[in-house]
Amino acid sequence: MWVLRYRVKRLDGNRVENTLPVGFVRDFPKEKDAWREVDRLGLALRINDESTDTRIRFDALAEHYLKADFGEHAVRPKSDNTVAITNHIVRDYLVSRWGSEIADDIKPLVIQQWLKALHTEAGLAWTTISKMRGVMSRIYKVGMLHEHVSKNPVMNVETRAKSNYRAILITPDQTFRILKSLSNILHFTLVLTCAATALRSSEILALRWDDICWREGKIRVSKRWSKGKEGSTKTDASDGYVPLHHLLARHLLDWKQRTPYAADSDFIFPSLKARGKVPLSASIFVADHLRPAAKAAGVRIEDGQRFGLHNLRHSLSNFLVNTAKVQAKTVQGILRHSRIQTTLDLYTQEDGDETRAAQGQFLKALGMPLGAVQ
Repeated sequence: MWVLRYRVKRLDGNRVENTLPVGFVRDFPKEKDAWREVDRLGLALRINDESTDTRIRFDALAEHYLKADFGEHAVRPKSDNTVAITNHIVRDYLVSRWGSEIADDIKPLVIQQWLKALHTEAGLAWTTISKMRGVMSRIYKVGMLHEHVSKNPVMNVETRAKSNYRAILITPDQTFRILKSLSNILHFTLVLTCAATALRSSEILALRWDDICWREGKIRVSKRWSKGKEGSTKTDASDGYVPLHHLLARHLLDWKQRTPYAADSDFIFPSLKARGKVPLSASIFVADHLRPAAKAAGVRIEDGQRFGLHNLRHSLSNFLVNTAKVQAKTVQGILRHSRIQTTLDLYTQEDGDETRAAQGQFLKALGMPLGAVQ
């Protein structure tokens, strides 16, 4: 492909290189043929036309962001999952809608109206839309850093970020019944470990035997298993340790003595079908074993409702805060959340008995005896 390269001065005074397509080499085999095509198309007149808008389009700004924020020079490394989600948002939503527009000409009100329409007309959740807003804002921030745009119109755009999702909680009694129904020691130990440590499913699948610190009474969490390979933990706060009580350690040691893959570098919860080369599949385990066992134990799960190992994480958080009265900061440390508000807002639901008891304490403080009615 022949292209005509030329330099233009942007509004900020910087000169940048642009290109215009001329034609295929098969049609213009020699350079002089390509120059004749340049003259025929009037490209020289076009590039010297002072009225031509040389400001960057949004699609080019978005591509620059993906290279700058996710490439080898990125300040903060991103997980494979983050890369895939961000690419989906950028290419399938943002570029699809705004790609052909000049980035500096996009107005905040128009952005906000579009985001609202994604909820009211396309049915997207506000949490998803809030992520889109965040990615679009980041595109402009990186663009401003590299002096491709002069402003960030997303700064004044508002969205709702609160999720309506409420995780299905499992009581200790239901968890015990689930464990009793799991005859396979591998499945039993997996659920018990997940329920007691609140590890994310990706983290528990990545565990190897040398991650168990038997003497120190803790489990090292330094990686996760995602999309068929090991990677770094979800956040910096996730990289650390979770406690290992001696009762849990006893069950893990029992499993270590029975598993065919007990070397330090072996997965604790391996796929026996794959001969221990990879951990077992969480989705298959949940569908074939955990979900049926939970329903049999009395956990109410509607068809199509989200349920999996992550519900054990929510359930432990809720139990520790509402029932065991463990300090929220301690629970935050167990769940390894970077912000305590995440622990309290997303992983803990109010307990009806506890709220009624608290109300009763207030009424008692007012001097109102129990059962007294005026």
